Amino acid sequence: MADRLEALTGALLSAARAAGATSADAMATEGTAISADVRQGRLEQAERAEGVEIGLRVFVGHRQACVSASDQSARTIAEMAERAVAMAREAPEDDTAGLADPSQLAKGWDLAALELTDPADDPSAAALEAAARAAEAAALGVQGVTQVEAGAAFSRRSLFLAASNGFAGGYGRSSHSLSAMAITGEGLAMERDWAAESRAWGADMPSPEEIGQRAGDRAVSRAGARRPKTGAYPVLFDERISASLVGHLLSAVNGMSIVRGASWLRDALGQQVLPKGMSITEDPTRPRLTGSRPFDGEGLATGVRAIVADGVLTGWTLDLATARRLGMQSTASASRNVSSPPAPGNGNIALTQGVHSREDLLSDMGTGLLVTGFIGASINPNTGDYSRGVSGFWVEKGEITYPVNECTIAGNLRDMLLAIVPANDARTHLSHVVPSLLVAGLTLAGE
Repeated sequence: MADRLEALTGALLSAARAAGATSADAMATEGTAISADVRQGRLEQAERAEGVEIGLRVFVGHRQACVSASDQSARTIAEMAERAVAMAREAPEDDTAGLADPSQLAKGWDLAALELTDPADDPSAAALEAAARAAEAAALGVQGVTQVEAGAAFSRRSLFLAASNGFAGGYGRSSHSLSAMAITGEGLAMERDWAAESRAWGADMPSPEEIGQRAGDRAVSRAGARRPKTGAYPVLFDERISASLVGHLLSAVNGMSIVRGASWLRDALGQQVLPKGMSITEDPTRPRLTGSRPFDGEGLATGVRAIVADGVLTGWTLDLATARRLGMQSTASASRNVSSPPAPGNGNIALTQGVHSREDLLSDMGTGLLVTGFIGASINPNTGDYSRGVSGFWVEKGEITYPVNECTIAGNLRDMLLAIVPANDARTHLSHVVPSLLVAGLTLAGE
């Protein structure tokens, strides 16, 4: 497979040169995906998809254009190159557009150490259906669960990237996933919750029964949900959804947001954005994770970096173009697909964990709200004003008392993140390792 993709990128680069491009890069991907969904004891849907996609980015001076196709014939490749060069000649001049200097390129990497591809045989459609059925049965076995939807999926994908600056490299990736969504009650009293797991290696997956049981238990715990009191209360973001808070910070420090001036952290470089002692670290070298990769979408070597260190924002997330616009160096954070140019993005993220358990934080908060789910969002990217519909559980005297829904929490992200208190319950197998987070004094709109 790798040889085939390498040959396709080589053909694309040759065609680009022949069509008049001054430089170019090419990407080829090949993958297989299979899934099975069950509902009410029956197979509801089964899908299998496979194919090859190719993409070409060409430069004519500082003008660029991207084209892609799923046909790999020599005629198509030649037409792609001609069309891309014609498009680039009509594109606006951009002095930040261009490939990496050869001195910036990754020179070698250890794919085996990343363990991105499962060495076991691919699961069959029948095996995926059986796993989904097992999860469904486990959820239905929880007293009070009335309906369940469950699904299992597997994919295996390879990519190869080559450029006229001399870079050439590729890698593969596999993914196993299983999810269950359970419903309790009927009509207006209906409540739902879910459980899902995903791993690069099937051997690391929890059992379908465990996932189904968890979904059923969560759904039943939400029976009888009602609106909470209106007021200002501490809010504990459960570990299942707490990564969204860090995600808002990551969006605000993304180079595209900074270049556009559309970021509530645009003037915060070198300033305190988290409590002292807390850091956000990106590590694309962690094995068996979806965010791991040996090089970025422009061929630069990936490595560990601190986005926030001891509470202080240390830098933006940059690809080559945004780095050039800002007069900085790329952080090897380029992400891309076959049909578009690179853009900055984050992979494996970890927020410093705390020393106390989630139960300790519940006890500390006294009276407040434990948030376990979101419904919609309103985030102002310029000011950081934050408002989200949520569901979860009301807490009195440090104890969960009843489930809640149909309420909204509001605050400002800059203030919220400066005041977070982390628990110690983050799951380390995730690509975003973020524990439960306690935030004091948010406005809660309920009854």
